[in-house]
Amino acid sequence: MHQFTLPDLGEGLEEAEIVSWYVGEGDHVVTDQPLLSVETDKAVVEIPSPSSGRIARVFGTKGDIVKVGMPLVEFAEGAEQDTGTIVGELGGDEAARAATIATAQPAGPQVFPAVRALAQKLGVALELVEGTGPGGTITRADVERAAKGTSDTGPAEPLRGMRRAMAQRMAASHAEIVPATVTDEADIDDWRQGEDVTIRLARAIAAACKSAPALNAWYNSGTGERRLIDRVDLGIAVDTEGGLIVPVLRNVAAREVSDLRAGLDRLRADAIARAIPSEELRGATITLSNFGMIGGRFANLIIVPPQAAIVGAGRISERAVAHRGQLAVRHLLPLSLTFDHRVVTGGEAARFLVALKSDLERAS
Repeated sequence: MHQFTLPDLGEGLEEAEIVSWYVGEGDHVVTDQPLLSVETDKAVVEIPSPSSGRIARVFGTKGDIVKVGMPLVEFAEGAEQDTGTIVGELGGDEAARAATIATAQPAGPQVFPAVRALAQKLGVALELVEGTGPGGTITRADVERAAKGTSDTGPAEPLRGMRRAMAQRMAASHAEIVPATVTDEADIDDWRQGEDVTIRLARAIAAACKSAPALNAWYNSGTGERRLIDRVDLGIAVDTEGGLIVPVLRNVAAREVSDLRAGLDRLRADAIARAIPSEELRGATITLSNFGMIGGRFANLIIVPPQAAIVGAGRISERAVAHRGQLAVRHLLPLSLTFDHRVVTGGEAARFLVALKSDLERAS
C-alpha cells in the first residue's frame, strides 16, 4: 500500500478545500490522470496521479479541508511515490492523528441534554450562546433568548473557497502589516475620449515605481529583509461573483498598451471563469484596486504580504476646481495609496503619489 498526500501548494499555502473527486475506490488510474480538484487561494487546481495503480481508498469528501502532507488516496498496487513534489507521507498512526486534529470540534459549553434538544429544535448554535447558569451552564432561558435574537438571520454557514481564503489573508495582513494611507486627486480632463482607464493607471504605477522604488518591493518580516524589485508585476483586483481574485499583469513598464489590454482581458476572463492558472495569481510586486468602477472615492486598502503597497482608484467625477487661475469643471480621479510603514517612509510614499498623479495628468 502506498499513500499519495496533498502536494506542496507553493506561496506558503498549507491547506486546500476539496471541490470534486474524479475517481473512486477500486478505480484503476494512470500517471498524470486527474484524481481530484481542490481550491487553493482563489484558484481551482486539478491534482494528477503521481503514478499508475488501483485506488484502494480515498480520503475526504467535497468541502473537506485537507492540509499539505495529509493523505488523498491510497494505492493498492503499482504506485511509486513522487517524493520530489510531495511534502511528506503520514503513515498509520500519524495520519489518524492528523485527521483527528483536522476534524475535531471545539469543546462546547456546559449544557444539559434537554436544553441541547431545545437548541436543536430552535436552530440555535450552542457555541454562540452565553450561559448564565451556575458555572456557565446554558439554561433554557439562554437558548430561548438566543433564538429570539437570531430569528431574522439566515443559518450559520462556514466560509468556503475564495471567501475563506480572503478571511485568512485579511487576518494575516492585519496581524503583520503597519498600514498608512495618503490620498490625492488627478485632473484627467485632458484625456482623450475613450481612454483606457485601467491600462493608463497600470502604466502610471510603473512610472511611479521608477521614481520611488521602495513601493515596488517585498518585505520578509521573519528575516527583516527587504527586496527591491526592478520589474513591475502588477496585481489587478478583479471582482467576481464568488469573491475577489487578483491576477498578475507581468512586466507592465516594458509592454505596449495593446499588449497590456489583451493580457488583462485574458486574465479577467480566466478569473471570472475560475479557470485561471495558479501561477497567474502569484508574484505581484504591487497591486491596483480600481474600486471606483463600482463606487467610492478614497479607501484605506489592505496590503497582502510580502508586498509593500497597494494603489486604489476611486470613481471619476466632475467637480468645480481652480484651473489655471479660473474656476472650471474638471474630471477628477481620486487616488489612494496604502503602504507598509515598516519599510516605506512617508516621504517615499508622497513621492510615489506625486509621480503617479503627474503621469496621469499628462494629456493623452
